[in-house]
Amino acid sequence: MSDPTTPPPPPAARPLLNLQPTMSPSSITVEALPSNTSRIERLISSPVSSSPSRRICSDRFIPSRSSSNFSLFSMPSSSPPARSSSHVKDGNSSAASTAYTALLREALLGPDTPDRTDSHSPAQNIFRYRNETKRSLHSLFPLGFEEGETAAFRRPVKAARKFERSAFKVLDAPALQDDFYLNLVDWSSHNVLAVGLGNCVYLWNACSSKVSKLCDLGVEESVCSVGWSQRGNHLAIGTSNGKVQIWDASQCMRVRTMEGHRLRVGSLAWSSFLLSTGSRDKSILNRDIRAHENFTSKLTGHKSEVCGLKWSYDNRELASGGNDNKLFVWNQHSTQPVLKYCDHTAAVKAIAWSPHLHGLLASGGGTADCCIRFWNTTTNSHLNCIDTSSQVCNLVWSKNVNELVSTHGYSQNQIIVWKYPTMSKLATLTGHTFRVLYLAISPDGQTIVTGAGDETLRFWNIFPSPKYQNTEGEIGTSLLGRTVIR
Repeated sequence: MSDPTTPPPPPAARPLLNLQPTMSPSSITVEALPSNTSRIERLISSPVSSSPSRRICSDRFIPSRSSSNFSLFSMPSSSPPARSSSHVKDGNSSAASTAYTALLREALLGPDTPDRTDSHSPAQNIFRYRNETKRSLHSLFPLGFEEGETAAFRRPVKAARKFERSAFKVLDAPALQDDFYLNLVDWSSHNVLAVGLGNCVYLWNACSSKVSKLCDLGVEESVCSVGWSQRGNHLAIGTSNGKVQIWDASQCMRVRTMEGHRLRVGSLAWSSFLLSTGSRDKSILNRDIRAHENFTSKLTGHKSEVCGLKWSYDNRELASGGNDNKLFVWNQHSTQPVLKYCDHTAAVKAIAWSPHLHGLLASGGGTADCCIRFWNTTTNSHLNCIDTSSQVCNLVWSKNVNELVSTHGYSQNQIIVWKYPTMSKLATLTGHTFRVLYLAISPDGQTIVTGAGDETLRFWNIFPSPKYQNTEGEIGTSLLGRTVIR
């Protein structure tokens, strides 16, 4: 019997390995456990096969950089390159790789970029300034392009517009006065040219080249100015005795005669049914041709003859130039000028509003000035001044492109086409032997007509068609052969 005071024996120790009943710990051969390093290398090199019964998920992606060519951009690799015992790659493949690396580096970084692996380590070039040389876009391509070469992907250069150096049509204009302060030529929106010759007004139809006599003022009066209404059906005629006549051109009939000025009326400007007239009596009269009164308002401010008048394209501002060397800007309701410009040193006859930019006004001075000045009436600022070295007689903007033309008197009698805003000369045309005092533009905006004291009217094709921006730069033909209605 066992002693009741003796404690029971402890249970047998449980084996660390779960063995089959037929196996004993003595039958197992125990090998040396591998180190941690060799176990990790074996796990990395062993093929990975996914178990269909178990889905493996990971919270990050560790890329394999074993196939990356860090030496191409002089970057250090995370592991040393593996050395092949057989040395399969020969010298030719190494040379080809070196050549390709140099070519790619030159294309991306420039031909003058040094090989950083030869001079400095990558760590030494971090956050260092580098003097870059300005290169063209084509230098970034691996094949490279010379500056003079033409590539298929380069933007084609638009051909320069050609100008005819001589007028394509010349008409005789006997008795066309050589007077700087008159305005005797105007072109209607119905393609009809009105010309004041002595005491008569003649109409030339640009579609049929037919000439007709509109009126004869008699021996006691002479024509000082002509101006078409915007619709092109009424013609205003300013006379030497201070009267203004309104004619219906289609019926060759005088509609009415308006008074108000004491001296000759040398400038006219239409704004819908409102007609503004400038006179030698220093005043400007605004007339509504629908009203019974001779004029609705009187503008005073000039100290000498008013020789230039132009309404802006939005019919909100009226610009006037006078023989007092002043340029004034009026609004629709003012009787005093709202803007005064006194920079010209000679009479201001040449006035033109830009059809492209609101508030942009150009003006030209006479013989003692010879300058074209540009103003921004919105900000009341002087933008630019160009010395033409010749009397500026007229200015007209092109409505098709951002260009303008000026005609000149003493001493060169030339016609100049300008590119705005650079004010570079596109063409200088000559042909008149006297001052080019008169200028008008066709309704299609391509042709101008000039008149001078040499008693000739000359027609020039200078401005392109509205489709010029979408063409190869060829100037279109004049539309004198058909009617163009705005």
